[in-house]
Amino acid sequence: MAARADNTERQATPGTKPGVALHADPSSPEAQDAMWEAALAGVEGELDEDDSVTIGLLRGARRNDASRYGVSAKRRHARILQIFGIVRKYDVFGGITPVKFRRMLEELGPTFVKAGQILSMRSEILPERFCSELTKLRSDVDPMPYETVIAVLEQEYGGQFGELFDAIGEHPLGSASVAQVHRARLATGEDVAVKVQRPHVQEVMAQDIDIMRSLVRHLTPFFKGEQFLDLTSVVEELWDTFREETDFLVEARNLEEFRRNNEDCKFVTCPKPYLRLCTKHVVVMDYVDGITISSPARLTEEGYNLTEIGTKLVDNYASQLLDDGFFHADPHPGNIEVFGGQIVFLDLGITGRLSPSLRRIMRDMIFSVAERDTPRLKSALLRLSSTSPDEVDHAELLADLDEVVDEFGTVSLSELDLGSFLGNIIALARRNGIELPGQITSMARGLVTLEGVLDEFLPGVNMIDIISQHIRAHTDAAEKLRHDASELAIRGKAATKGLLGAAAQAELAMSMLTRGQLKLNMDFVGSEDPIDDLSHIADRLTLGVLCVGFLIAASAIVMSSRVPADAFCVLGVPAFAFVCYVLAFALAFAVLHDIWARHRRKHGK
Repeated sequence: MAARADNTERQATPGTKPGVALHADPSSPEAQDAMWEAALAGVEGELDEDDSVTIGLLRGARRNDASRYGVSAKRRHARILQIFGIVRKYDVFGGITPVKFRRMLEELGPTFVKAGQILSMRSEILPERFCSELTKLRSDVDPMPYETVIAVLEQEYGGQFGELFDAIGEHPLGSASVAQVHRARLATGEDVAVKVQRPHVQEVMAQDIDIMRSLVRHLTPFFKGEQFLDLTSVVEELWDTFREETDFLVEARNLEEFRRNNEDCKFVTCPKPYLRLCTKHVVVMDYVDGITISSPARLTEEGYNLTEIGTKLVDNYASQLLDDGFFHADPHPGNIEVFGGQIVFLDLGITGRLSPSLRRIMRDMIFSVAERDTPRLKSALLRLSSTSPDEVDHAELLADLDEVVDEFGTVSLSELDLGSFLGNIIALARRNGIELPGQITSMARGLVTLEGVLDEFLPGVNMIDIISQHIRAHTDAAEKLRHDASELAIRGKAATKGLLGAAAQAELAMSMLTRGQLKLNMDFVGSEDPIDDLSHIADRLTLGVLCVGFLIAASAIVMSSRVPADAFCVLGVPAFAFVCYVLAFALAFAVLHDIWARHRRKHGK
């Protein structure tokens, strides 16, 4: 099968925590009618405020001209009535079963299907049985007429269409809610796949997302539990996905970058894009006549080893996550084929990115769990988040992290289920009001999806073991030294800040005490000179600050990639860094010696 549109379901493993109920407290028909009337009045009322309807989540922050997506108030009003009719048909407020909920989303259309696919990963919002049912969501649609496909291509290429393409296949290779794919031949002879976006799909999806936002806001007062408010984040994620999926130039660039990252890998690739022919609504790429990963019998018949395929697939995905920082965020069976001895990733419309610093923090979290170090895990989690530490209940967070460590720290690193671990961390962060980067959710979803592929089609492959081996293999002694030095620098910075604050407070207290401005209610035992004791404490703090400062300077030099290769080194360490380490240890020894000496004098030894 060739490169194709996304018409398969997202796999997910539901969580175990119960979520908020899917029905409101009032259950009488009169109360339900009142709810719908209030919500409908609120949503429709937004139309009366301004005829220039804005799109999605950016209303009020940055106004988006409706003409960008061709959304009109009249169409929006008609769609609102249609949505309310379908929702009332399934009696949401009277109590809805998981199957009815899935069918309702499918009837509401592709935008709501994608929202359901996101919700299937949010077990802290929905009960487990609902999450499990939502993994069965499909967005199958009728194919576009061939004439419509040709019309879109003619509109995109104008008079050059006939000069660029020699033939366009009449029957689609794949059809989904956003686009469909046809086989074609260029005028220059290349065999290609052409992915054509459906007309008006941007208008429909942008309109639905805008309505979802209004529904969430106006229906929230009728539901119990603050967790319902978190549906806003689902709409935000859907909005980001929409913008990425409907700009095909993004997918073309993603294909090019993925090929570049894997050019040295002989067993993984993706279709080559023809960038000069790609537009916002059309992607032209190499045609791949491969065997889908969901056909293990055919793969075996062709002489492929399923275990080898699975092992290389997982190892490459680990490399995408931990080495490249650029990964396929939707590795479901329809997006993975085997062709010419290579694993081919298709449909790179949805991808994720992990910065080097984020990848370092992720490794730190993994090692923290393996070493059962809860404080270190908490520190890494807060570094990962944009939430201020002052806004976090640290005692509650530590208690929750202790549970995570108890669950995942009892196994060796080679048995750590990274996807499940990330899912627990994401749920824990939301419970504690900690905002995590969206890429962490994408990473967790990708791992869970890939694990589902392996369980169903390549059951002999141990994904956990392969990823852990990849982590260990790519964490050599030099990498571990840089990691430890980085951690030392971060902790040293925090310690320095605390020491400087303590020193400043001590200096202020001494100044006020000597001027008679500080009143102390203290009983000094075993000391005849409190001023001398305070002065001695300040001296120790000063030495401590200097010690930490030298350690930070030395660690920064060791970590730096700008140290000349021919720089003078002592025991493998740059000379200046070595001097800083010596001074730091000397100061530390001086402080310890002073403490020991005063202890001996105090006890008359």
